[in-house]
Amino acid sequence: MQKTGFVYIIASKRNGTLYIGVTNDIRRRVQEHKTNLNKWFTEKYGCKTLVWYERFEDIRMAIAREKKLKKWLRNWKLELIEQQNPDWKDLSKGW
Repeated sequence: MQKTGFVYIIASKRNGTLYIGVTNDIRRRVQEHKTNLNKWFTEKYGCKTLVWYERFEDIRMAIAREKKLKKWLRNWKLELIEQQNPDWKDLSKGW
Protein backbone atom coordinates (compact mmCIF):
# COMPACT_ATOMS: atom_id res chain seq x y z
CA MET A 1 0.00 0.00 0.00
CA GLN A 2 1.36 3.38 -1.00
CA LYS A 3 1.45 6.17 1.55
CA THR A 4 0.25 9.69 0.73
CA GLY A 5 2.88 12.40 0.87
CA PHE A 6 3.08 16.17 0.99
CA VAL A 7 5.80 18.59 0.00
CA TYR A 8 5.49 21.91 1.80
CA ILE A 9 7.10 25.30 2.22
CA ILE A 10 7.11 27.06 5.57
CA ALA A 11 8.23 30.70 5.72
CA SER A 12 9.39 33.07 8.42
CA LYS A 13 7.59 35.97 6.71
CA ARG A 14 6.82 37.19 3.20
CA ASN A 15 10.01 36.81 1.16
CA GLY A 16 11.79 35.61 4.31
CA THR A 17 13.55 32.36 5.12
CA LEU A 18 11.99 29.32 3.44
CA TYR A 19 11.99 25.74 4.68
CA ILE A 20 11.07 22.97 2.23
CA GLY A 21 10.06 19.63 3.67
CA VAL A 22 8.22 16.40 3.01
CA THR A 23 5.85 14.49 5.27
CA ASN A 24 3.09 11.91 5.28
CA ASP A 25 1.05 13.98 7.79
CA ILE A 26 0.97 17.68 6.88
CA ARG A 27 -1.10 18.79 9.88
CA ARG A 28 1.18 17.10 12.40
CA ARG A 29 4.33 18.36 10.71
CA VAL A 30 3.14 21.98 10.53
CA GLN A 31 2.18 21.80 14.21
CA GLU A 32 5.70 20.59 14.98
CA HIS A 33 7.10 23.68 13.23
CA LYS A 34 4.71 25.99 15.07
CA THR A 35 5.63 24.55 18.47
CA ASN A 36 9.40 24.58 17.85
CA LEU A 37 9.71 20.79 17.94
CA ASN A 38 12.48 21.15 15.35
CA LYS A 39 14.31 23.55 17.65
CA TRP A 40 17.53 24.27 15.82
CA PHE A 41 15.91 25.46 12.58
CA THR A 42 12.52 26.77 13.71
CA GLU A 43 13.92 28.76 16.62
CA LYS A 44 16.82 30.16 14.63
CA TYR A 45 14.85 31.21 11.55
CA GLY A 46 11.26 31.49 12.82
CA CYS A 47 9.72 29.48 9.97
CA LYS A 48 6.17 28.83 11.17
CA THR A 49 3.84 29.93 8.34
CA LEU A 50 2.69 27.29 5.85
CA VAL A 51 2.69 29.17 2.54
CA TRP A 52 2.60 26.34 -0.01
CA TYR A 53 2.04 22.60 -0.21
CA GLU A 54 1.39 19.89 -2.75
CA ARG A 55 -0.21 16.47 -2.15
CA PHE A 56 0.94 13.22 -3.75
CA GLU A 57 -0.70 9.80 -3.69
CA ASP A 58 2.73 8.21 -3.31
CA ILE A 59 5.28 9.43 -0.74
CA ARG A 60 8.09 8.54 -3.15
CA MET A 61 6.79 11.12 -5.62
CA ALA A 62 6.67 13.71 -2.83
CA ILE A 63 10.29 12.96 -1.91
CA ALA A 64 11.36 13.34 -5.54
CA ARG A 65 9.52 16.67 -5.81
CA GLU A 66 11.10 17.94 -2.58
CA LYS A 67 14.59 17.14 -3.90
CA LYS A 68 13.86 19.06 -7.11
CA LEU A 69 12.45 22.09 -5.29
CA LYS A 70 15.47 22.30 -3.01
CA LYS A 71 17.66 22.71 -6.11
CA TRP A 72 15.52 25.53 -7.53
CA LEU A 73 16.65 29.13 -7.53
CA ARG A 74 15.10 31.21 -4.76
CA ASN A 75 13.07 33.39 -7.14
CA TRP A 76 11.49 30.26 -8.67
CA LYS A 77 10.37 29.17 -5.19
CA LEU A 78 8.92 32.62 -4.51
CA GLU A 79 7.00 32.49 -7.81
CA LEU A 80 5.67 29.02 -6.94
CA ILE A 81 4.35 30.32 -3.61
CA GLU A 82 2.80 33.42 -5.13
CA GLN A 83 0.99 31.43 -7.84
CA GLN A 84 -0.98 29.53 -5.17
CA ASN A 85 -0.83 32.00 -2.30
CA PRO A 86 -0.19 35.60 -3.48
CA ASP A 87 -0.92 37.08 -0.04
CA TRP A 88 1.35 34.62 1.80
CA LYS A 89 -1.51 33.60 4.11
CA ASP A 90 -0.96 30.78 6.59
CA LEU A 91 -2.61 27.87 4.79
CA SER A 92 -2.83 25.92 8.05
CA LYS A 93 -4.96 28.52 9.80
CA GLY A 94 -8.08 26.86 11.14
CA TRP A 95 -6.68 23.32 11.24
